[in-house]
Amino acid sequence: MITIGVLSAVLYLTATAMLGLRLVSGDLAAHLNKSWSSAAAAFAALLHAFVLYHGIVTAAGTNLGFFNAMSLVAWVVVAVVLVAALSKPVENLGLVVLPLAALALLLDIAYPSHHMLPEMGWGFDLHVFLAIVAYSVFAIAAVQALLLAYQDRQLRRKRLGGLIRTLPPLQTMETLLFQMLWLGFFLLSLAIVSGMMFLDDMFAQHVAHKTILSITAWLIFAVLLWGRWRFGWRGRVAVRWVLIGFVALMLAYFGSKLVLELILKR
Repeated sequence: MITIGVLSAVLYLTATAMLGLRLVSGDLAAHLNKSWSSAAAAFAALLHAFVLYHGIVTAAGTNLGFFNAMSLVAWVVVAVVLVAALSKPVENLGLVVLPLAALALLLDIAYPSHHMLPEMGWGFDLHVFLAIVAYSVFAIAAVQALLLAYQDRQLRRKRLGGLIRTLPPLQTMETLLFQMLWLGFFLLSLAIVSGMMFLDDMFAQHVAHKTILSITAWLIFAVLLWGRWRFGWRGRVAVRWVLIGFVALMLAYFGSKLVLELILKR
């Protein structure tokens, strides 16, 4: 598993380097780099999935410790980006997503974590699945928001080289961002509803902070999407709301796991 995991991380970083070459290469070379980087990232994701399966599905039950969960989320993010790149101009997200996936995988290998999920039936499993996918989509939206902010800043300064040259038009980038936000908002809504349906008490002591922070994030994204529809919010305003909402969601998903599984145990 260590060998396969390291190979996957190397392929992630190789795909990142290929994407980086697009910034300095010509049109034909850029197309070839895109094809080869996609192939390398896809193979890396397959190897990553193999490592995840053996780390999460154990004889003792489902192990979703801190680094396992982080690696799983990174894999879902990569998978979503790879699928979306078939029809959307989102391959540049790989410049951030792929090295982070490599880091998450290497941390998972170096620091095995153990947190067995309770056996609570298919409803609980559905809730966990929806929560992970929703978080992953919002993670992609956060990266997209950062790229949008960078693009807007460079265009204001009339700097049109480098990464800016390979990005879609600003309006297209903004449209993609809000498509991601609507998808993430829908999935997060389903995750919260499924939690209310299948968990005994979403405000019990050990999950209350997750519930409160998740609902806070849901409200933040709801306000942003309403502001977009009602007032046409865009640009820097949208970026700030996206990042604030994502931080709240990140604290809900990983803040408590960090405290309970790593800090307090030590």
